[in-house]
Amino acid sequence: MENLHLAIAHRPPLPVPAAGHLRRRHLHLHHLPAPLSLPSTSHSLSSPHHHRLTPTLRRHLRPPLRVSQTPDANPEPEPEPESEPTGAKLVPFVISVAVGLAVRFLAPRPVEVSPQAWQLLSIFLSTIAGLVLGPLPVGAWAFLGLTAAVATRTLPFAAAFSAFTNEVIWLIVISFFFARGFVKTGLGDRIATYFVKWLGSSTLGLSYGLTISEACIAPAMPSTTARAGGVFLPIIKSLSLSAESKPNHPSSRKLGSYLVMTQFQASGNSSALFLTAAAQNLLCLKLAEELGVFIANPWVSWFKAASLPALAALLATPYLLYKIFPPETKDTPDAPALAEEKLKRMGPVTKNEWVMIGTMILAVSLWVFGDAIGVPSVVAAMLGLSILLLLGVLDWDDCLNEKSAWDTLAWFAVLVGMAAQLTNLGIVSWMSSCVAKLLQSFSLSWPVAFCILEGSYFLIHYLFASQTGHVGALYSAFLAMHIAAGVPRALSALALAFNTNLFGAITHYSSGQAAVYFGAGYIELPDVFRLGFITALINTFIWGVVGTIWWKFLGLY
Repeated sequence: MENLHLAIAHRPPLPVPAAGHLRRRHLHLHHLPAPLSLPSTSHSLSSPHHHRLTPTLRRHLRPPLRVSQTPDANPEPEPEPESEPTGAKLVPFVISVAVGLAVRFLAPRPVEVSPQAWQLLSIFLSTIAGLVLGPLPVGAWAFLGLTAAVATRTLPFAAAFSAFTNEVIWLIVISFFFARGFVKTGLGDRIATYFVKWLGSSTLGLSYGLTISEACIAPAMPSTTARAGGVFLPIIKSLSLSAESKPNHPSSRKLGSYLVMTQFQASGNSSALFLTAAAQNLLCLKLAEELGVFIANPWVSWFKAASLPALAALLATPYLLYKIFPPETKDTPDAPALAEEKLKRMGPVTKNEWVMIGTMILAVSLWVFGDAIGVPSVVAAMLGLSILLLLGVLDWDDCLNEKSAWDTLAWFAVLVGMAAQLTNLGIVSWMSSCVAKLLQSFSLSWPVAFCILEGSYFLIHYLFASQTGHVGALYSAFLAMHIAAGVPRALSALALAFNTNLFGAITHYSSGQAAVYFGAGYIELPDVFRLGFITALINTFIWGVVGTIWWKFLGLY
């Protein structure tokens, strides 16, 4: 504040802002978090240069959730601008509704399909079109679809809302709470910082450290978006700024662009490695069960099938991107020291972190061995959340404020419920038989049909802005097509589920983590599409070659 008064004294013509404005600005700068503490000689968050950062950059530097356990000293709240409700976007709304009306009244209904099933299909297709075009937020549009199904008496109320008691959906919701616990306690941040300390002396080593740490955290932090926004992006930003690599600036190519792109592209393999590493994995297996495909001991079976191809892809991605999309800064000798300084500032592992560690070991152990001792996965998750609430690691407000969890509950339940009813009414079996006849007319063997269907399922994701939305819309139909084409059932269910994770990095809108990483300002849109497609080809080759051999060894076909 003294520097400010001196500046005003030397330049009297400048108008002095109001005292309240200065007070708010002082508080804002004072409470700005810095995930890694940097030397005073660098252009870092703790240096005087930080005060000259643009408002946009300061906004990017705030992590989504505060890691520190120490509360701020009553900072003055900044009023949020009020936005007037705009309602549905007209053009997407008209197109989405028109899709359903065209199917209902213009397309001829096959004789094998009942009027009720055809009407539900039209409502479902309108719902899916709205998820793609976005006339309303996802949860709101899904609720409109559910309302249409009940209001037109296509589905009775009990059948329409039956999926809200689905165990897998509640397991996904509780997983969001676990992810919040990792971020709130700082445990995820601490684990990632250790890997930076051990491997971060070069840019390539730094990338491997971040990639490996995410793979270690993934099974107990079942949200790729939360891992991206709550743990890895804040660390990457701090390391990049220490190398004078700034977002939305030509210097971004020094370090930040490579680290963000590598973490973004590798995250899909981390999510595919474990059943509990991403919400959509659990949803895939639930939808498979509704089609009669049951995976025995799902956590272990999933890990065994994914382990070799996922680990091979995780090891290849940082190196290949280092060659294709090289950073200007090759060595980062200060990174381990910065990480060690940060760990000293964090202090010893806190009680809440130990509780989080013990709880997640218990939950993962029950997910692995639960089938043998009769403990369902959702019960294991409920026990874990209860421990976190009882011991104060999370409080109920944390759960209530986790809007993404409740939003997911709403629209997941709608999509799963509609998909289940479509299966019960015979729509899925009718579609799969039509596809099977088409494939048989070309005399295709099941391996060729498998490749065509998997490739189609992958490429269609360019039309989707959500992995889980894609699963809810198409997983059941494609799995039924696989089965009708003669593809082994367990292989079909798992391969489609693995694919669901791998296409999460092909565009800037293809997943929650895509929006997080692209929004950081370090990667440009053409690079996202170009490298997303190249990495997709690399992943396809690795999973196709390594996976095919490994799955044959495991007896999946």
